[in-house]
Amino acid sequence: MEHRTFNTAVAGADASRLEGSGRIALYQSVGEQLRHFDVDVDNAALTPRAAIALPSNVQYVWPHPSRQFLYVSTSDRASGNAPVAGKVHRLCAVRVAADGALALHGESQALPSRPIHHCVDRSGSYVLTAFNNPSNITVHRINSDGTVGAQVQQTSKIDVGIYAHQVTVTPSNRLVVFPARGNDARPDKPEDPGAIKVFSFRDGQLTPAANIVGGKNGFGYRPRHVDYHPVQPWLYANIESQNEMHMHRIHGDSIMPEPAFVKTTLAAPRDPKMHQTTSAIHVHPNGRFVYTANRADGTVEFAGKKVFAGGENSIAVFAIDQTTGEPTRIQSIDPQTHHVRTFSIDPSGRLLLSASIRDMWVRDGNEVRVAPAAMSVFRIGDDGKLTFVRKYEAELGGKLQWWAEIVALPAAARG
Repeated sequence: MEHRTFNTAVAGADASRLEGSGRIALYQSVGEQLRHFDVDVDNAALTPRAAIALPSNVQYVWPHPSRQFLYVSTSDRASGNAPVAGKVHRLCAVRVAADGALALHGESQALPSRPIHHCVDRSGSYVLTAFNNPSNITVHRINSDGTVGAQVQQTSKIDVGIYAHQVTVTPSNRLVVFPARGNDARPDKPEDPGAIKVFSFRDGQLTPAANIVGGKNGFGYRPRHVDYHPVQPWLYANIESQNEMHMHRIHGDSIMPEPAFVKTTLAAPRDPKMHQTTSAIHVHPNGRFVYTANRADGTVEFAGKKVFAGGENSIAVFAIDQTTGEPTRIQSIDPQTHHVRTFSIDPSGRLLLSASIRDMWVRDGNEVRVAPAAMSVFRIGDDGKLTFVRKYEAELGGKLQWWAEIVALPAAARG
């Protein structure tokens, strides 16, 4: 089957094969392991299944629209601005069985440096990958059998900003949104400005479209992640170091440069002495709510350990005005862990699951104890608010819980 014909099929022509099974699974990364869990939505419970090993530490995972494959980016480089570049940076395809079991699918493709995020375009034809240090973007074809194909060489020169953090494709599939976070100032280095880069996207090619800068020409502006309303032309962005949510309107193939609304994500005024940031952002499948995570992981010395210094670790819940798109915070809830880097909402919109990246030493009176990394499970009410149900401690073994997501499973193939 020719490449484009396959992707037309997965878009809906072969509905008998590709319509959902109604089942879902949770996948969690710890180091190079990608672990599978069954999800019982009614009881908000997880059951561990098997795991597979990737070529190096999992950085991000994105499902194909057909639900038959996951695309996984990996790297052996440390996070942030670590000086050691690493050697094993890969983009891999993973086949998903109807019961959620995983298996590597075809040969992985080498990537130029540590990937920080990637996505599959809306047609299922391409994987777009973002790299943070140095900032960069690549586009790979998806072959007719779902394996990762060759990189698409770009014909236009594009500005990729400083310290990219995410790449997504708008619902029209005609624009690519590329938040380039910049960097906060350090004692040995001045601030790097942030921007949201916008590119036109056609046949795997990127061309410059817009450059959205907040703050003062990008200074004091740290865009990290964006998400989209399912039916309205509204984009929601979280602004990392400022702990803000910005809502931008989309007009045709243009994203308005000025946010229509700017809201704090925090329940209390931000303490400038705390290391306080946002992480992921997701709009509820029904479009009535948007969620973002606040994280704090600063430490102080106590009893010979670096213990949690304080700050807000929370999932912030916003109701969306269905006429204007304005987000209004209606709840902030503690995930009972520290530094939630990722969270996801199950396709039915009834559960939210958050994942903290690492263990944390905390004070307990005059003693110290470890607060383990965990996955926290919440029920989502009809009003969008969250109710904490339980958490599952994550056995990290010195690695990081970098990513976790609930995804819909494919239907079993019919003879």
